[in-house]
Amino acid sequence: MKVALIHDHLAQDGGAEKVLKVLAEMYPEAPIYTLLYEKNNADKYFRDRRIETSIIQRLPWGVRRYKWYMPFMSMAVEFFDLRGFDVVISDASAFAKGVITSTNTLHICYCHTPTRYLWSDTHQYIQELPYNKYFKKIIALMLRKIRIWDRVAADRVDLFIANSKFIAKRIRKYYHRESTVIYPPVEIGKFSPSDAVDDYFLVGGRLAPYKRFDLVISAFRGLDKKLKIFGDGVDLERLKQLAKGAENIEFVGRVSEERRAELYRGAIAFINPQEEDFGITMVEAMASGRPVIAFEAGGAKEIVVENVTGVFFKEQSVEALKQAILGLKSESFDPRTIRAQAEKFSVKRFKEQIGEFVENEYKKFKAN
Repeated sequence: MKVALIHDHLAQDGGAEKVLKVLAEMYPEAPIYTLLYEKNNADKYFRDRRIETSIIQRLPWGVRRYKWYMPFMSMAVEFFDLRGFDVVISDASAFAKGVITSTNTLHICYCHTPTRYLWSDTHQYIQELPYNKYFKKIIALMLRKIRIWDRVAADRVDLFIANSKFIAKRIRKYYHRESTVIYPPVEIGKFSPSDAVDDYFLVGGRLAPYKRFDLVISAFRGLDKKLKIFGDGVDLERLKQLAKGAENIEFVGRVSEERRAELYRGAIAFINPQEEDFGITMVEAMASGRPVIAFEAGGAKEIVVENVTGVFFKEQSVEALKQAILGLKSESFDPRTIRAQAEKFSVKRFKEQIGEFVENEYKKFKAN
């Protein structure tokens, strides 16, 4: 069975790249096709792999300013010639699912989400763009064309795998397709509980506006409690301005895996203020034996067990988050119980479920 892996763009080290890393381990001979490859950000796990990039990689500023070429990404992904493969696995939240495969090739899409800025978050996305209203209207028209392509592209997929029940519902809503839920892999072996808990709360990940780290900062500005924020991203400077003058809030920047594990272990609790498609950082915190304070929406409802591995706040507001922080009794949570819940999302479990799914579905595909 000859397999190819398709990824949107290798330009960061996020949750989708962690899934791709495990898929690459499962299929070591499979080439990785991607719109572009930024070695400085994504080279750690893929430097020894055969990586095929699109024409965007070779265009001026195609890697560093790849978002400029969004209108051409649908065309670029269709140029990949995949006729020699039995199975194509696209790891997608945007364009990768739009590859064209032959009638003899089974296309399975591991879907992180129907493209947020085209569907569920399109109005928020346009509203938050730093442009005037006239330019925003032009962008809205461009997104409309891409949205039509995206809907057509979803029909090219033979089978969808959703990364959560929450995303399965979105796939049904926007693509009118059923999917099989297989949770993403989390390297829980890199995290472990500790008896020595420090005096700070923790939040972190990719610093983007929809992650709502601004909500956490605003809450802690009015609290006599410490907050540490790890990660980097487009929202960093705005968040630093929001936290300016608050001595209880510390930005620790982009950290190594070892340092991140230390931060999890020492935290009173990890905070997840956003609606996530899944939420790998929540699982990492739980693998470290720490409770999670999560907004009750999205993947958090499938990860956190209320009053067992964490607590929910039901309204995405500063006051609701404050009440959850003040009401948390971290000593009432058992680190071993929290860790046991995290083990349900292990890499081993993911490999077993994906491997079985691909093998069984390919047998059916060949038989027809």
